[in-house]
Amino acid sequence: MSKKKIFPGKKIEGVVELPGDKSISHRYAILAALAESPSQITNYASAADCQSTLKCLEQLGVKVQQNERVVSILGDGLDGLKAPSRTLDAENSGTTIRLLTGVLAGQKFDSKITGDSSLKKRPMRRILDPLTEMGAHIKAEDGGRAPLGISGRTLRGISYVPTTPSAQVKSAILLAGLFAEGETSVQESVPTRDHLEIALREFGAQVSTANRVTRITLRPKLQGRALDVPGDLSSAVFFIAAALVLPDSQVIIHNVGLNPTRSRILDVLISMGAPIHIASLQLRDGELVGDLSVQHAKLAGGEISGAQVAEMIDELPMLAALGPYTEQGITIRDAKELRVKESDRIAAMAAALRAMGAQVEEFQDGLRVGGRSSAKLRGAKIDPHNDHRIAMAIAIAALGADGESTILDADCAAISFPEFFPTLDRLVER
Repeated sequence: MSKKKIFPGKKIEGVVELPGDKSISHRYAILAALAESPSQITNYASAADCQSTLKCLEQLGVKVQQNERVVSILGDGLDGLKAPSRTLDAENSGTTIRLLTGVLAGQKFDSKITGDSSLKKRPMRRILDPLTEMGAHIKAEDGGRAPLGISGRTLRGISYVPTTPSAQVKSAILLAGLFAEGETSVQESVPTRDHLEIALREFGAQVSTANRVTRITLRPKLQGRALDVPGDLSSAVFFIAAALVLPDSQVIIHNVGLNPTRSRILDVLISMGAPIHIASLQLRDGELVGDLSVQHAKLAGGEISGAQVAEMIDELPMLAALGPYTEQGITIRDAKELRVKESDRIAAMAAALRAMGAQVEEFQDGLRVGGRSSAKLRGAKIDPHNDHRIAMAIAIAALGADGESTILDADCAAISFPEFFPTLDRLVER
């Protein structure tokens, strides 16, 4: 188990070049594997989760070459995948197992996909139900958990309304819709990230979205592309937060994905008083990309609830960790989904912040973290429960604490951001 000591910082300053966006990288790789010509993906995410997707694709007979962050994939069309010789391993990646299950459900062969102990605890019923409605035959463990045994067969299109807003569920259904007879549509109550829809259009599929209903029709001919993955906004948030924690800080972050279905976190931080500025906006491969700059300022704090939660689910741990540095504290409600992520993120954040001296009230669907007047954080030993976002969020909170903190199992940050701690060490002045 690796440990990382975090010492109090004076300020954070410098320029950040982020790894590629995880969500986009997964989707580009899967669609490239289903395309009829080669694709080249630049700035493919270094995250372990995205490497899991590439490994699974290789086991399905896809030719994949990597040269640093450039990934070349030679697809062979929608019917080009081959039956794997062994069980596919998504490791810790929920995106990998959910999206590939959608693809595998429509194949002409049987397959099995599993993951690590954490992934085996995560709910899969949310994709199994709609895929079964499409005609898929998927055998799961009790409670609808991995491993999943998939008997590929011809699918039928459906109109589906997810009970829980989830881009992974939507993507699994739309990917299965590539192999389904008739039209497949997903109607959302809350808009979730639309990276798959954008990528499908870039690869040549006919996808329409209107009134929160996304539709796709059977068997488009996908054409390989040269694509550039923007920097991961969810990773950028940690450095934005660091600048807001430490006085006299200023950070510039280049090449960040600013897709409107992902950027609500910036709106929320700005509404709390964060001086975040956006420059060099451009549309690249259908995705909005730009540069961010932020400097230190006092945050008011506030409440995050309702539709905001689905739009910034990955950033909520970092927002909770900012609570002790705000005037009013931060309250998160309607976020029960955090209970079934890589860890129970509500419980994990509550325990970590309490260990550092914060005042925390835990709810079934969220938590309330007291502001700066309620407590001053102190260094502590923190167990992130093998959850990358918990480890990184607490590392940022620890920069403003009294005394050193120790994060156990800090290597888990590599699940999404292997370069996180070296980048933080480079930028923070102590």
